[in-house]
Amino acid sequence: MTQPSSLPTLTPQFCFATSTLRGFLRLSRSSIDDTITQNLNALETPARAGFDPKSTSQLGPRPLSRHQIDPAACNSFKDKVLFPSWQARSDVLSYCSLVATSPDPDDPERALREAEQEKNRERVVDERLDPYSARYLPREARTEHLAMILRQEVGVENIVRNRTWDIVKGRCGNTAFVAWEQALAEWRRTRETPQQGSR
Repeated sequence: MTQPSSLPTLTPQFCFATSTLRGFLRLSRSSIDDTITQNLNALETPARAGFDPKSTSQLGPRPLSRHQIDPAACNSFKDKVLFPSWQARSDVLSYCSLVATSPDPDDPERALREAEQEKNRERVVDERLDPYSARYLPREARTEHLAMILRQEVGVENIVRNRTWDIVKGRCGNTAFVAWEQALAEWRRTRETPQQGSR
């Protein structure tokens, strides 16, 4: 069975290194969501018997519909691989969203932005000579840049999860929840209940 994505060490530096952030999300999606059909196929036929070369000698008719996967195997995959991977990505996106909305005292370009703003205030603009001279494009703070990237990644995450959940619903057939949001919330709830009881 495929291994779920493990949660990286969450630091503001991880979030501000947007290539690292996007790399984690991309790797997690490619190992779980992008290969969901292969992962589910592996649950359906886990090689009970050895490979029979005769099975490939003739091309048989393709079934019109896919077989339903064993509900226990499907639930195990969702509980041990799919939902933990989604949760790891949700945790990263939530943490980085907090970083993006918090003040950034360590911003390396803060002094440069302040100098540019001061220079812009002192500038004399004569729009008759140059109509574009009044245009001032301030340098974007890294928290704003991170927030923009996170908005994009949350959109991608929703699309990927909708697609994955549609495939899981079609192949597993025993999904009581219509939307992935409900299923993930239920998984979180059941995961929190035993931990609270052991305190």
